[in-house]
Amino acid sequence: MHNTPFRLRQTGQILSQGGVIAYPTEAVFGLGCDPLDAIAVERILTLKQRDWRKGLILLAANLEQLHPWISLSPEELAKISAHWPGPATWVVPASQNTPDWITGGRDEVAVRVTAHPVAA
Repeated sequence: MHNTPFRLRQTGQILSQGGVIAYPTEAVFGLGCDPLDAIAVERILTLKQRDWRKGLILLAANLEQLHPWISLSPEELAKISAHWPGPATWVVPASQNTPDWITGGRDEVAVRVTAHPVAA
């Protein structure tokens, strides 16, 4: 599976229309959607039969994509950046903009910067 321009456009269309995608990561396949789309997130929770209060992991291609979702000092960012990209997931303070349907109603959010070429 490769990221061709066609596949990237198709994936972008699916996500912008509230769809859910499956993608490989370092360990398992993940389900993804636009995290700001509450209905799309609900679809993932239904597919996974997961209680929303457990929260979800935000997967990103780079740390910059996570900045709107997290609230970390420069020192904390440097510490976790040393472990990325890769399979490490960190639970960190969520920004005030991060919706409850992602955090499970907590003040923290699980985040990862993937090294997988398809997911990134």
